[in-house]
Amino acid sequence: MPLGINILRWLVIVSLLTGTLVLAKPDLDRMQGLALSRYGQNAADLVAQWRVMIDDIQDLPDEQKLVKVNHFFNSKIRWVEDPEAWGQKDYWATPLETMGNGEVDCEDFAIAKYATLILAGVDVNRLRITYVKALMDGRNGNVYAAHMVLAYYAAPSADPMILDNLIRSVRPASSRKDLTPVYGFNSNGLWVGGAAAPATTDPGAKLSRWRDVLQRAAAEGLG
Repeated sequence: MPLGINILRWLVIVSLLTGTLVLAKPDLDRMQGLALSRYGQNAADLVAQWRVMIDDIQDLPDEQKLVKVNHFFNSKIRWVEDPEAWGQKDYWATPLETMGNGEVDCEDFAIAKYATLILAGVDVNRLRITYVKALMDGRNGNVYAAHMVLAYYAAPSADPMILDNLIRSVRPASSRKDLTPVYGFNSNGLWVGGAAAPATTDPGAKLSRWRDVLQRAAAEGLG
């Protein structure tokens, strides 16, 4: 995801992402059946493993849920940029698409981890998909790249724990000097930088890409 992406465009995306990811009545049997019919046995097996993992971690403390979910996706899914994964410049995948394709961009990792943790019983108010500037090692020195991670806040003003597809371990944001937060979001609000209070709880914007991914996720069993 190039750093030169238009910030206003990202803010529109984020404001729509504050729409609810509906997980009230998940139909994971349907999701697993679709994995088999669309992607084959390997994808169906991965969804089955995902379901078992969700069941297994229901009673664990949040901190352990973060580690389990982060490890699951980071170990099972390969990072590639959207053009390689989807043949498009910018595509937002459902969790089923992420597991079916097996190769996705950073926002797809974050969305899949976000949805999975909600299914595992984590309070949505503690989760924020977060757009950051990530310091990378370039051929001619350090460069910054746009990146997405998932942040978990034990309290609104706490040092968040970062779930990142580029680093396998879950680490506190204070130890991730390579990441500069720009804004974070969940189904209830939008936060600028590391602010404890949301800048808005009702952005009211609509974006066809996010609306489409919500509709697809619901049709696949997550709504």
